[in-house]
Amino acid sequence: MPRNLWLILVGMVINVTGASFLWPLNTIYLHEELGKSLSVAGLVLMANSGASVIGNLAGGYFFDKFGGYKTITFGAGVTLVTLFGLLIWHGWPHYSLFLVIIGFGSGVVNPAMFSLAGVAWKEGGRRTFNAMYVAQNIGVAVGTALAGYIASISFQLIFLANFVLYLIFFLLAFISFKSISTDADAPSMKIAFTSTKKEAHQKRHFIALLIISIGYAICWVAYVQWQTTIATYTQEINVSLEQYSLLWTVNGALIVFAQPIMAEFVRNVAKTLKIQIYIGLLIFIFSFIIASYSTNFTGFLTAMVILTFGEMLVWPAIPTIADQLATRGKAGMYQGIVNSAATVGRMIGPLFGGIVVELYGMNVLFQLLIILFGFAMITTFLYDRGLRVEKLHET
Repeated sequence: MPRNLWLILVGMVINVTGASFLWPLNTIYLHEELGKSLSVAGLVLMANSGASVIGNLAGGYFFDKFGGYKTITFGAGVTLVTLFGLLIWHGWPHYSLFLVIIGFGSGVVNPAMFSLAGVAWKEGGRRTFNAMYVAQNIGVAVGTALAGYIASISFQLIFLANFVLYLIFFLLAFISFKSISTDADAPSMKIAFTSTKKEAHQKRHFIALLIISIGYAICWVAYVQWQTTIATYTQEINVSLEQYSLLWTVNGALIVFAQPIMAEFVRNVAKTLKIQIYIGLLIFIFSFIIASYSTNFTGFLTAMVILTFGEMLVWPAIPTIADQLATRGKAGMYQGIVNSAATVGRMIGPLFGGIVVELYGMNVLFQLLIILFGFAMITTFLYDRGLRVEKLHET
């Protein structure tokens, strides 16, 4: 991998580690420290996710218009200033307001980081975005592992640690990303869609992106149940909190240490992105079937291990497809859309799961989630049909 990509990966680890200090504890802080109801906490987190969606779309647009360096430093700067405010004022309602602004700022950064990675190592293809995916998960694993320990000492230290890490990320981006951005972005600033043929080409690629993004959002609606309804369900059947936390430790460890196995699997079996997604979705379905029959920790651990292998196939494939679909000067916008799709899925998922469980129970939820993965299979099948027609017309 080129040096520029390593700089982006280090930045991603630092960025996500800092963010992971805060997000697992938001509900706890709002409910237990600030005395707000769970419904109020849910509304605040939904507003945070909504701001992230807007940030994702804005970040993609800014990347295409102003380049990666300006976009990332702007988003990181907004977040850094907000985190400084949070360090000083973390009562109500300041906390909720700052959380929404942080959602926007970090939302701007994410698609720009992925877009910049794509142009820093264009020939890397899926390896580029797989490396970004692994970097994200290293950050999540480190951040969440440290967050609980630091919060047990003081929530004030959480805010301080978050601010310090984001300051380091901002300085890294400010100092190191300018040369990457200059090299990578300059050619894509000249956009010329003059002919009808080029406009039709751009439209087909955009429709393909929207179709695959719908499937991506659907997958996240199902996946996020592991953090919400399934988490609650494990408590009801006497799986301890420590054991539930261990599930995510195993998830993070597998993502990092099973990469050589996955690289061989992709090279020899899942040779195209489409096959990679199909296999990943089938693994997701198998994982949820196992979870639906599980009545103890061992069953859920087995389901989580299976889920993680599916995740390692599907999650890096989507931004890779977005990068391949992006017409000239649209790389940022396309990454912004797929990032937004994931955020929308994470935002809808808890509400969807909660309503289904309250009305019909966990068994019906598991059945519906498997059906959702079936819909994702359909979007995977359909997304490139227009592109195949285009190729036939060209030959």
